[in-house]
Amino acid sequence: MSSSPNALTLITGSSRGLGEALARQSLEAGHLVVGIARGRSEALERFAHERGLPLQQWQADLSAPLAIAQHLADWLRTQPRDWRSATLINNAGVVTTPGPIDGESLEVLSAALRVGLEATVLLSAAFLDATRDWPAERKVLNISSGLGRRAMAGSALYCAAKAGMDNLSRAMALDEEHKASQGLPAARIVSLAPGIIDTDMQAQLRGGDASKFPDRDRFAAFKAEGQLVSAEDTAARVLRFLGRDDFGQQVLADVRDA
Repeated sequence: MSSSPNALTLITGSSRGLGEALARQSLEAGHLVVGIARGRSEALERFAHERGLPLQQWQADLSAPLAIAQHLADWLRTQPRDWRSATLINNAGVVTTPGPIDGESLEVLSAALRVGLEATVLLSAAFLDATRDWPAERKVLNISSGLGRRAMAGSALYCAAKAGMDNLSRAMALDEEHKASQGLPAARIVSLAPGIIDTDMQAQLRGGDASKFPDRDRFAAFKAEGQLVSAEDTAARVLRFLGRDDFGQQVLADVRDA
């Protein structure tokens, strides 16, 4: 690269789907990207290597998020303070088998909720605390869902995790607003619904058992009628939203309304 990156972007769930696309496009924009995921994207690794772009991939199980959150805090405290911007994108999530929660194992339910909500809490706390004295513009973008704002049968856990993410974001934004009123550095927080994306999650939903998941045919229609947006196109829209001057003024947002 001709120059060192001046923007830091941390992305969970970066090994595939929307997270991988966000990581790739952030690299193209010249950011140092740290991807956090259970798996590793070889395609992303090749992309960065061939172009000399600064990528780190941390493999971590976000269903046990305490260790990686502590590692993130420790790592951030070793970093230079002269970043232009520092951004955390909490994108990772888990969709359990479509159906009622009493049809799923307790272990699976616990792991999914930890990935979808607890990891968001801990990583956000670690990020905000470790960067609190940085002069950089700091942002937390939580990738939510329309299902966090309306319930759907057969998706109770996912709805709960995203609803929790939304209200967490609202409360965090109030905390940051209070800091700003005291003359302290404040981060900008948004919980963003990204629209309907053509990912493995959609395939899982339209492949569900209709006797347990009444909305299955609606999700099948999204695919059949061409309503799904690619991960690459969605990532571009999300990153444009992230770069808006008014980012953070509306905490609960939908990329389709931008």
